[in-house]
Amino acid sequence: MTSIRRRTLTLIIGLMLAGLGVISVFNLHDSNHEIAEVYDAQLAQNARLLQGVMRMPMASKEHAELYQAFNKALSEAVPGVDGHPYESKLAFQVWNPKGEVLVHTASAPSFSAPPTKPGFSDVVDLHDRHWRAFMLEDKHNDLRIWVGERDDVRSDLVERIVSHTLWPNVLGSLILAAMVWMAIGWGLKPLADMAATLRARHSGSLEPLQLTPLPSELEPMQAALNRMLAQIQEVLGRERRFIADAAHEMRTPLAVLRVHAQNLLEAGTEQERRESLEFLIAGVDRTSRLVNQLLTMARLEPNTVTPVLHPIDLTETVRASLVQLTPWLLSKNLELAFDANERPIKVVADAAAIDIALNNLISNAANFSPAHGVIRVQLSQADGFYHLSVEDQGPGIDEADRERLFERFYSRGNAQGAGLGLTIVNTIATRLGGRITLVNRPEGGLRATLSIPDK
Repeated sequence: MTSIRRRTLTLIIGLMLAGLGVISVFNLHDSNHEIAEVYDAQLAQNARLLQGVMRMPMASKEHAELYQAFNKALSEAVPGVDGHPYESKLAFQVWNPKGEVLVHTASAPSFSAPPTKPGFSDVVDLHDRHWRAFMLEDKHNDLRIWVGERDDVRSDLVERIVSHTLWPNVLGSLILAAMVWMAIGWGLKPLADMAATLRARHSGSLEPLQLTPLPSELEPMQAALNRMLAQIQEVLGRERRFIADAAHEMRTPLAVLRVHAQNLLEAGTEQERRESLEFLIAGVDRTSRLVNQLLTMARLEPNTVTPVLHPIDLTETVRASLVQLTPWLLSKNLELAFDANERPIKVVADAAAIDIALNNLISNAANFSPAHGVIRVQLSQADGFYHLSVEDQGPGIDEADRERLFERFYSRGNAQGAGLGLTIVNTIATRLGGRITLVNRPEGGLRATLSIPDK
């Protein structure tokens, strides 16, 4: 697992080193430039000082004596005591118009021909040594004064500057890294405290966190955790209610099944056994429907599963569901009619949810329809909705019971129902952004309409 502390430190140190590298490159460039400027100025100054000396009237013998005096003075300098190591890398020469050397130091480079270009230049002597030089033309005395300096003098100085600044920077970076590490740890302490609080909580505790004081950066995290705890609490509550409801509703059907089984054992005649067996089969069917409806309700609970919406042909979806229901309705001596346009109706919805809703509406209609009754299914469009209506020829509903019909396990006197059908349909309608309406028909019976947006 990646550590936030380590990742943050790596990022900060990386950025710091990158910035330090950029600064070092600029400093190196500036140092080279400034060193070159200073040393070039010294070369020019030395050339002019030498020009002043050479303007003094001298004979050839005196030039030779001056040459010897210069070399003697340079040779007597002891580096580190009364001189500098770089002195031996400085040189000068003076030529007359004939190209004859009048004065030069022993360290002066050898040239095949005297330089002719005045000003600064970079030259290579006969021994492949690189020099930075300045030549001054003294037209008054008709002299060429050349002052040079070995390039390694400047490169040595740059290396010294880099080495003297690099190690302090490295040491400072290490110290800064340690300080940043401690600072990050201090900054992450509220997060560690939150983690410790969560670890200390009981595994079954779903109470919201109340950590105070809390940094503003962690307040959204605490709010998100509290929302998650509330959702978990809601899910667990729904599960507990489902288990309690299932246990309550299953108690009676199971007791009835036991009675029918007991009657079957105690039946004295074939007729009694057949009747008990028929009652037992009917009880098993009712219990199976109850279990299926309970499972459907569990799947359709809000926020448990996100509905899968995709384009479907609503007409074809309804027709396919009715084809599956037709044999069951015929076995109950009921007729089924479907009124809809033949053209496809495209809608974005959940085909499985519509199938479940239609099954429950038709099952509810079948439970209250008289023998040889007709259940009519209609599909229409109006007011921005597609309306899927199921009409029966039953007794209809009482206005006083209208609101309670969508409650769980509320049954209006039907022994075959568990009181979950309309609850399931209402849940599906809500998930699809629609609604369910119940209207008594003037000619008798109930019209249940599922309306979904025509999007």
